[in-house]
Amino acid sequence: MKLSSLLDRFSEPETLKMAKLGRELRAKGVDVIDLSLGEPDFDTPQHIKDSAKKAVDDNYSHYTPVAGYLDLREAVCAKLKRDNNLDYKPENIVVSTGAKQSLANVILATVDKDDEVIIPAPFWVTYSELVKIAGGIPVILPTTRENKYKISAAELEAAITPKSKVFLFSSPCNPSGSVYSKDELKALADVFAKNPEIFIISDEIYEYINFVGKHESIAQFDAIKDQVIIVNGLSKGYAMTGYRLGYIAANTDVAKGCEKLQGQFTSGTNAVTQRAAIDALIGDQAPTVAMTKEFERRKKRVMELISEVPGWSVAEPDGAFYVFPQVDSYFGKSNGDEKIQNADDLCMYLLNTAHVSTVTGRAFGTPNCIRLSFANSLEKIETAYARIKDALAKLK
Repeated sequence: MKLSSLLDRFSEPETLKMAKLGRELRAKGVDVIDLSLGEPDFDTPQHIKDSAKKAVDDNYSHYTPVAGYLDLREAVCAKLKRDNNLDYKPENIVVSTGAKQSLANVILATVDKDDEVIIPAPFWVTYSELVKIAGGIPVILPTTRENKYKISAAELEAAITPKSKVFLFSSPCNPSGSVYSKDELKALADVFAKNPEIFIISDEIYEYINFVGKHESIAQFDAIKDQVIIVNGLSKGYAMTGYRLGYIAANTDVAKGCEKLQGQFTSGTNAVTQRAAIDALIGDQAPTVAMTKEFERRKKRVMELISEVPGWSVAEPDGAFYVFPQVDSYFGKSNGDEKIQNADDLCMYLLNTAHVSTVTGRAFGTPNCIRLSFANSLEKIETAYARIKDALAKLK
């Protein structure tokens, strides 16, 4: 018996792989500090939990509309107007089982075999793999730490070919924490306006975790709004990772295409989660604001800690909850028989020697870096960096 060749097109996410290895060590009694997963270490706000409980009592236990309950899609539209000054109607919204499914729907709905998808690096690990699943070709645009891992309009224009179908990016960015300003987005939008055949997938899942001011969406520019597909969700901003709810906002053709795909894959999203999502989106936003302030406090401390790590250099993140240091000064060093050839080796060394889980930058398209989350308590973060410094000091 032979499995489908589709499974050979893409790789297991390194983020999940490292979390799995950390759990295995933890099961053996090792005190592993997890700086690998992108999950807020906060509980879901009480008013959202209360809404979920009420939904159970109100018997929201039946199949839901494929695109999501109408009042939830209306709530998404209200949020987009309130926070982003964007006008969408419910028919532009499709609700899915997490933003990852939203991304999968969008890529499968827009990318044909051998279509090129332009992705600035570093990028979230799943972007390139979803493109491969769809039969497309990821075109990776490298960026630099000096430019805070953002591309310019000139770099974008140079990357566009007759085969370019999609541009896929996130702001705030996972893993770099870079945030595009309105002026930077306008410059990119001007390029896309000259290329109306290109879809722009704007992953805005870290929208609320922004340390430099108001979030800016590339969908705000009228000339390209129909090209833009916003992907967002509840996991990061509302600490609802396990609830699994994402959504898109797009032109009606894209929305209908995603709904058609989802109808064959999963149908509608969990009923209880959808009811809770309404209160998350249009209810009290104070817990989200407080969570972001805590992440900013941790970021400041992490920047102090990382400055004390010899040989590491980093661009300060403007959003999300990661740092993405350049670590190649340790490549070629050894501790006994263990030699560090690349970022993969360094991550495994830190896991086994420092008992701190991180993620290789290779998975994000930037192989001289590693990603460390600060979605953990300050106490554990400080302990983790002390262990990291001790482990690195043993490399000669």
